[in-house]
Amino acid sequence: MRAFEDDIERVLISEEEIRSRVQEIGNKISKDYNEEHDVVAIGILKGASIFFADLVRAIKLPLMFDFMIVSSYGEASISSGEVNIKKELEFDVHGKDVILMEDIIDTGITMSCVRKIMSGRGANSVKLAALLDKPERRKVELDIDYLGFTTPDEFLVGYGLDYAERYRNLPYVGILKREIYE
Repeated sequence: MRAFEDDIERVLISEEEIRSRVQEIGNKISKDYNEEHDVVAIGILKGASIFFADLVRAIKLPLMFDFMIVSSYGEASISSGEVNIKKELEFDVHGKDVILMEDIIDTGITMSCVRKIMSGRGANSVKLAALLDKPERRKVELDIDYLGFTTPDEFLVGYGLDYAERYRNLPYVGILKREIYE
């Protein structure tokens, strides 16, 4: 049986690079807010789960958190452009400072939509933290307030990112071999 790591063309961002950058982002968020802010971290499942867990532990503020499942991919490797909310928040964000935490931004459609939804629900502010950004694929303008890494337009897996629900548990971000997904 072939090891699933053999499906990786090469490691793009190492475990150590991720750990260091997540700590830097956590420090920046901790400086940008104080204990008087009512901060809510919202993780976008499933992809952001590992980034979310590491990042909230790096934030030195009291905060609330919840998760949403929002998708524009399904089992495909290309975004459909249609945003579906599959799991809603369990509490109201009205009057709170929201930080959306996402694994990767490519077209920007999903996070642009979720940001508008949170603003429409009366959040004081809505910021976006993303581990990865693929600006070459952007279809809508979207500011990323807390960014880990800018990446090339490759099919990336690991550290929460998947292909057909696989590879999320790799401790690094790697480029998936083309023959796996084509």
